Amino acid sequence: MQRLNANPYLLLTLTALFWSGNMVMGRGIRADVPPLALAFWRWVIALALVAPFALPHLRGQWARLRAAWPVVVVLGLLSVGCYNTFAYLALQHTTATSATLLNSFIPIATIAFGFLFFGRRLSRAETAGVATSLLGVLAIVSRGSLETLLGLSLNTGDLWMLASVTVWGLYTVGLQKRPAGVDPMLMLAAFTVVGLLALAPAYAWELSEGRHINLNLASLGGILYTGIFPGFLGYVFYNAGVAAVGPARGSLFIHLMPVFATILAAIFLDERPQWYHFAGIALVFAGIFLTTRKSSS
Repeated sequence: MQRLNANPYLLLTLTALFWSGNMVMGRGIRADVPPLALAFWRWVIALALVAPFALPHLRGQWARLRAAWPVVVVLGLLSVGCYNTFAYLALQHTTATSATLLNSFIPIATIAFGFLFFGRRLSRAETAGVATSLLGVLAIVSRGSLETLLGLSLNTGDLWMLASVTVWGLYTVGLQKRPAGVDPMLMLAAFTVVGLLALAPAYAWELSEGRHINLNLASLGGILYTGIFPGFLGYVFYNAGVAAVGPARGSLFIHLMPVFATILAAIFLDERPQWYHFAGIALVFAGIFLTTRKSSS
């Protein structure tokens, strides 16, 4: 973990890449994998991966973990139980454009909750960086057209995505209250167990409704991807990155998701990037630069 913390911005960038792929994958396999099934099996895979790193610390750190059980339960429900589950439910109903736009408001939600609960204010440079980066996101999802942006409307999926944004903002800010002295892998395992306990009855209900996985190479590959990369590595990297640079600065890297989504679409869907993609990407990177450069002063 010390090696990871040496490059927090790289970790946060990779997290955005993995999570961009998660959005694309969740939308792509929605016909074969119901949302609650995808959320449940994603975290079963992630737990299997994190367990070998977490178990050696369990005996020595169990007392600290147990003493902070209310915080662990809340953070586990927000992150594992709710965030991606709500996002997968959203992708059943809303377009990728609307989902990407709404997900990109996570930094704004994080800043708002940070101010509300901890009185954390942004510097002028950080405020300028967040605003610039958000303009880049808006340029991409609106295709450079104010008319397109104003024409976006909320549906059931968009409301699920807003719920997803809200719980992730709360989780990011809440990471400041995680128990000290607990190994990050053990912490992630604890969050995952809590989330799976919450997801299990919801998944059972989905099965009772006759919604089952249509198992094929695409659906199996999609489930494995969500468990390994956005589930396991994404959370390890994000938690380490936020611990190193703080929630407001760390959550800003969520703005990279539309950038990576554009690149992934060009590679896998043969979609040509347009001028507004490049303009948006430039604004996103400029915003991140403005926000992160303060750390070196």
